[in-house]
Amino acid sequence: MPVIAIIVLVLGILLILAGLYLIKSNKDKAEKIGNAEEKARNIIDEALKAAETKKREGLLELKEETLRNKNELERESKERRSELQKFEKRVLAKEEALDRKADSLEKRESQLTSREDKLNKRQAEVDALSEKRVQELERISGLTSEQAKDYLLKTVEDEVKHETAMLVKELETRAKEEAGKKAKEYVVTAIQKCAADHVAETTISVVPLPNDEMKGRIIGREGRNIRTLETMTGVDLIIDDTPEAVILSSFDPIRREVARIALEKLIVDGRIHPARIEEMVEKAQKEVETMIREEGEAATLEVGVHGIHPELVRLLGKMKFRTSYGQNALKHSIEVAQLSGLLAAEIGVDVRMAKRAGLLHDIGKSVDHEMEGSHIQIGVDLCKKYKESPIVINAVESHHGDVEPTSLIACIVQAADTISAARPGARRETLETYTNRLNQLEDITNNFKGVEKSFAIQAGREIRVMVVPEQVSDADMILLARDIAKQIEAELEYPGQIKVNVIRESRVMEYAK
Repeated sequence: MPVIAIIVLVLGILLILAGLYLIKSNKDKAEKIGNAEEKARNIIDEALKAAETKKREGLLELKEETLRNKNELERESKERRSELQKFEKRVLAKEEALDRKADSLEKRESQLTSREDKLNKRQAEVDALSEKRVQELERISGLTSEQAKDYLLKTVEDEVKHETAMLVKELETRAKEEAGKKAKEYVVTAIQKCAADHVAETTISVVPLPNDEMKGRIIGREGRNIRTLETMTGVDLIIDDTPEAVILSSFDPIRREVARIALEKLIVDGRIHPARIEEMVEKAQKEVETMIREEGEAATLEVGVHGIHPELVRLLGKMKFRTSYGQNALKHSIEVAQLSGLLAAEIGVDVRMAKRAGLLHDIGKSVDHEMEGSHIQIGVDLCKKYKESPIVINAVESHHGDVEPTSLIACIVQAADTISAARPGARRETLETYTNRLNQLEDITNNFKGVEKSFAIQAGREIRVMVVPEQVSDADMILLARDIAKQIEAELEYPGQIKVNVIRESRVMEYAK
């Protein structure tokens, strides 16, 4: 019993202590909660105060920004107003200046009107006086004004025409004295030296390429390869959209052939750079030179002519690259030589000499684009230089009828040249075109005053004009020939040159009875 009481007492004491502890801890918690609430209220108050402060600061900044914008707008508006005022002042000043100018122009207009009226009155007086003077002159001279005008014009025209003819003749004489001699021909055969209707066929060559990438290699870095090739050969390279092909363009067929061979070698070799290009161009030039000599020797062997100077043989080979009216010059020369030999055999003259003259008759065409003068004169000079016989020289200079032939062989060469050129298909120019040109030539000359009749001769290379001697004087002939030549140049297209030969002949006939 006492133990239980003690235990109960201890438990009661423990319960009492626990209760006291709980009461104390609750009291501490309440104090802490009160302190936290107070701190929270303090934090909230401070936050509200800070927010209020920020708000006041934001409002102040907004007011300041608004004030600045307002001041800026006022400043800009003042500047614009000042500019507008200046502009208005300038406009007003210009309006005042325009008003002053308008007033001045009105005054000048009125002055000019009054002057014009005065001038009209004076002009009327002058016209009346002039009419009276003309009437008085007509009464004194016995001629009307139209008759006097015609007489004066005719007199002045005759004097001017005579003086002009004398001046032209004097200038021509002076030119002859200064030059030493008059040119044999004024215009070199145009169709033999430049392009005609078939220019695309005779001035370009096409080089095939293995692939289109080769075009870039031919052009090279910054175009150095193509520039080197064009500079070395004098040929234009056209690299366009044509697939796997390069076009070579040049009026010189020899240069074009050199460029073609060099480019083909470079394509096969594959190494394309300026140094290699120079090497290949030199090789191509040697090959073409060899080809020219071989072609010349082959032509002499084909015709059966021997003993020709090696330089003339080389020039013959160059004619392989020369065309006239689309006809190859070397083939034409071989054909003329063979025709000349056949004709010579028929009539019994020296066959070898005829072939030699026929083969060399157009030798001047091989270099006529490099030298001045016609291919006839150049050929004569070459034959003289390389010691050809006088018969050959005369055949060369007379095969177009410019010089009289002195041997039967020259006549044979002239005929053979005409036969070769006239063979169907040999040349591009048709018979109809040729006939029309001759008719046009005669029509042009027949339309001139004082021309009795005209004849186109020497295959259209000369026009002989017969004039009426009573209508055309010796002085008028000079001007007439010049006028005809100018009109032919303006209206006709023709190769070479056309000689205008004006002939004035007076005949007196009487009969003895």
